[in-house]
Amino acid sequence: MKAKRHAKILELIESYAIDTQEELQNRLQECGFKVTQATVSRDIKELRLIKTQSPDGRYHYAVNAKEGTVDMSLKFHTIFTESVIKVDCAGHMVVVKCYTGLANAACAALDSIHWNGVVGTLAGDDTIFILMRNSENAEEFVAQLSQLLEK
Repeated sequence: MKAKRHAKILELIESYAIDTQEELQNRLQECGFKVTQATVSRDIKELRLIKTQSPDGRYHYAVNAKEGTVDMSLKFHTIFTESVIKVDCAGHMVVVKCYTGLANAACAALDSIHWNGVVGTLAGDDTIFILMRNSENAEEFVAQLSQLLEK
């Protein structure tokens, strides 16, 4: 969910001159993300967003291009959706089937984001195995990844 929210934040700040956390929170809620002001504040920090001045003199959130900031959440989303065919689980193991040769890239992208309940990952040529703490974590993780594939 965090990866999707980060991707949506980047989309929103690209589309709108958002100048307050409250406005960002409202726009996220309009898009179906139920977030608190504290969550928005953490997201801004994690994405390393800055306020820049627009031509009309107002300030708004933007990606800090000067530092070469790269959003791993957005990269993960792109790599994952282009590489993965399907996701399934059995017990506390998650299996991600990828197009041939893309499992390592998808796994590296997956590892770049902290996911609740993930113990470790192992990638082959077209398959990723993910060890989860328990079967509930595995089912929740599969649901999150499946939602990404639907978009």
